[in-house]
Amino acid sequence: METTMVQKVGQIGVPVKDLNRALHFYKEKLGLSLLFNTDSLAFFECNGLRLMLTLPEKEEFAHSSSVIYFQVTNIKETYERLAGKGVSFIDEPHVVAKIGQTETWMVFFKDTEDNTHALMSEVHV
Repeated sequence: METTMVQKVGQIGVPVKDLNRALHFYKEKLGLSLLFNTDSLAFFECNGLRLMLTLPEKEEFAHSSSVIYFQVTNIKETYERLAGKGVSFIDEPHVVAKIGQTETWMVFFKDTEDNTHALMSEVHV
């Protein structure tokens, strides 16, 4: 039996335009734990995954990131709390899939750098 070479995602890089503004958003609004930062990078801990905010070194890297889906326990409660902190949501929490007795809920939002991300929650019904 062949062993899988890739075991997990260890870090995700998100390009930012203004590092201080992005630092505030991810730390104060989303509540992620800041590991450390420099003049051009910031690293956050997200339950075993490192999130790296970075000022792009070259123009070719200055584009929106992939969508990051942040898993939460109670999507409606988290949505209300983050909306109260001024997070800009694109829509409201809604069911995107139902598999057996489990519903997958999502809601999409923009960070301060115009990247689109989402909250997701799996609800057993």
